[in-house]
Amino acid sequence: MGSLFRSEEMTLCQLFLQSEAAYACVSELGELGLVQFRDLNPDVNAFQRKFVNEVRRCDEMERKLRYLEKEIRRDGIPMLEIPGECPEAPQPREMIDLEATFEKLENELREVNQNAEALKRNFLELTELKHILRKTQVFFDERLYCDADSGVYRSPLSFVAGVILRERIPAFERMLWRACRGNVFLRQAEIDTPLEDPSSSDQVYKSVFIIFFQGDQLKTRVKKICEGFRATLYPCPEAPADRREMAMGVMTRIEDLNTVLGQTQDHRHRVLVAAAKNIKNWFVKVRKIKAIYHTLNLFNLDVTQKCLIAECWVPALDLETIQLALRRGTERSGSSVPPILNRMETMEDPPTYNRTNKFTSAFQNLIYAYGVATYREVNPAPYTIITFPFLFAVMFGDLGHGALMAAFGFWMCYKEKPLQAKKIDSEIWNIFFGGRYIILLMGLFSMYTGLIYNDIFSKSLNIFGSSWRNNYNQSTLMSNKLLQLNPDSWDYLQTPYPFGIDPVWQLAEANKIIFMNAYKMKISIIIGVFHMLFGVCLSLWNHIYFKRRISIYVEFIPQIVFLTLLFFYMVLLMFIKWTTYGPDPASNFNNDDPEIVKTSAYCAPSILITFINMMLFKHDENSRPVCDEVMYAGQMGIQKFFVIVALLCVPVMLFGKPYFIMKEQKQRARQGHQPVEGAAENGSAGGAAPPAHAHHDEDITEVFIHQGIHTIEYVLGSVSHTASYLRLWALSLAHAQLAEVAWNMLLRKGLMSTDFQGGIFLYVVFAGWAAISVSILVLMEGLSAFLHTLRLHWVEFQSKFYAGEGYLFQPFSFEVILDSAGQGEE
Repeated sequence: MGSLFRSEEMTLCQLFLQSEAAYACVSELGELGLVQFRDLNPDVNAFQRKFVNEVRRCDEMERKLRYLEKEIRRDGIPMLEIPGECPEAPQPREMIDLEATFEKLENELREVNQNAEALKRNFLELTELKHILRKTQVFFDERLYCDADSGVYRSPLSFVAGVILRERIPAFERMLWRACRGNVFLRQAEIDTPLEDPSSSDQVYKSVFIIFFQGDQLKTRVKKICEGFRATLYPCPEAPADRREMAMGVMTRIEDLNTVLGQTQDHRHRVLVAAAKNIKNWFVKVRKIKAIYHTLNLFNLDVTQKCLIAECWVPALDLETIQLALRRGTERSGSSVPPILNRMETMEDPPTYNRTNKFTSAFQNLIYAYGVATYREVNPAPYTIITFPFLFAVMFGDLGHGALMAAFGFWMCYKEKPLQAKKIDSEIWNIFFGGRYIILLMGLFSMYTGLIYNDIFSKSLNIFGSSWRNNYNQSTLMSNKLLQLNPDSWDYLQTPYPFGIDPVWQLAEANKIIFMNAYKMKISIIIGVFHMLFGVCLSLWNHIYFKRRISIYVEFIPQIVFLTLLFFYMVLLMFIKWTTYGPDPASNFNNDDPEIVKTSAYCAPSILITFINMMLFKHDENSRPVCDEVMYAGQMGIQKFFVIVALLCVPVMLFGKPYFIMKEQKQRARQGHQPVEGAAENGSAGGAAPPAHAHHDEDITEVFIHQGIHTIEYVLGSVSHTASYLRLWALSLAHAQLAEVAWNMLLRKGLMSTDFQGGIFLYVVFAGWAAISVSILVLMEGLSAFLHTLRLHWVEFQSKFYAGEGYLFQPFSFEVILDSAGQGEE
């Protein structure tokens, strides 16, 4: 049987590799992705393993590559994707060449960056000095030397000039005023253009300032304040001629620096462009090398130190493929000793491996979210492909909303490769994109159920006309909200609508919901009972495969009988009621023929009341005159028989397995502890395969407790799970009513508006209605229906046969490692 219906058969193997061939063989196995290695050194520290130095070298190479990548991204240089297939893992001797290449690139780039930073810092200083020399001319023109009229001679004031960040000017000015007690004179002017910070490459705004003061004490105080505010002081000549001469020298040096900076940036750009062409390739190679050595650290060395020993889980069907890969690795390494792959016997539970593709993987992940299947038990995924979108559609059924969902899913499937290449870093988007095929199927199934419900944005499609006579004019229909559709009246043509619900029910506002409720409620129970019966039948498949003969007799048969005689019989009553009782206009006109009245809707019994009376062994005391109490001959006797047999199934489920286990334990004791079939059969409720020795010597009290819990869970669960499927009806009704409210409150009013203003009003109203339809009726209602569908599968369906107590097969695969590393980078 293919692994889609049951997980792959796994085998534990022991692998012997020559030391010189181990690297190449593990590399081939990594490309294959079909081998899960076990750690044979669980007690050895990670820093004490054989290949720890090689792993450290790979870590160092990754660090250098990340540094290069950061510099490439900072310059906005596009990194070329790897054309075609990914490069193979390089040979161990190539590590030295890669290390030398990365070392050279890193040193060269760091040296260029240091030189560029030094040049930028020098350029910044010269630029600031240029602005100081330009803007201080006005300050010097306002400076006072003496008062000639009074004849009093005043010595010139001292000054300092510099540049400070613009946002620090107010605090700087206050500090100068307070510290120098108002004995300094500060002038400042803003530099119009932003300057580049050489350390961070950020654009900063600065201002030029000059401070006039008198005396050495104030000079010392002013310089300390400037230093505290990280202001940069520059020499500024007092004489205008000296300032002009200095400014000319500064401009010459700035021009020279611009030339050198341009050449430095060009060189840096060339280095990064060359690295950008290969950096993706280098990352792949380094990560593959690191993964290989990390895997080799899981191996054991034999006593001769010439052979590496590994243990691994492999799919039994792929043993030959793995042998070929090992042979290729040996040939690549030039070793003359072939690798040895031996099967091992083990009592350990193997990992679970289900082969999937891009379509089935989404459904398989839904199952894994509940729990990984126990080894070789039935896999629910292939059945979920059909049942999941169908149950969703029962709740979400609307042709219009389903078409929107299907269109979105189809777009994601059609644009699959371009969207994957974008590697969008959004968790919500990745959830939607990962389930694109589920969304497509849910949309298509919702369109189908929408046709069955004859529901498109809460309106109906009149494709086949109607099965009712139109005895009312339009004004009567629009004005009278109490009109009802009565199948027993002559208005009904006695022929059902060809497909789905008759569109005339949209007009029967008085009893439309009553009719739809009865229809959808019964459909929900029918679907639920068949779904649960199918789950119980799958448990039989598990019992047969694992050769649990006793479980078939004392678990499966009582379970299927209990569910069939009670709940499937209730479903059968629904079909009997539908086929026996029907609309008959003659029954409404005082017809004296009792047979006509007995088969009319007037005498149709309630299925719920009939089922309750059946369980309580009661008769219907409220049956109407002329009507029969039963729907078919011998009904009361058959129902009593069904209830008695169903109740007798309970002690069989409760005591059957413990009895056989006790019996077989005594038999084993008499026969000298020989293995006995069935002693390992006290498995879980889902019928998964426990180890063969699981219950040989288990305390019989624990067996009774386990079986008691299992029996109570199944019996009570049969009732609660059947009721749980009524959520199909409830959510379908809620979705239809919300869609109708949105239509009546918004779009209907827009469509009824007239003239030019009505067109504008319709435009606005349609936008609101479309937003509500997409955000609430499609997204929120879709999410709600999705979660309810998930619950129906996890609890009501899978609990009948699925244990989910396994662990996932996680092979050593370069593809998985590179994908996870790529997602981490994003």
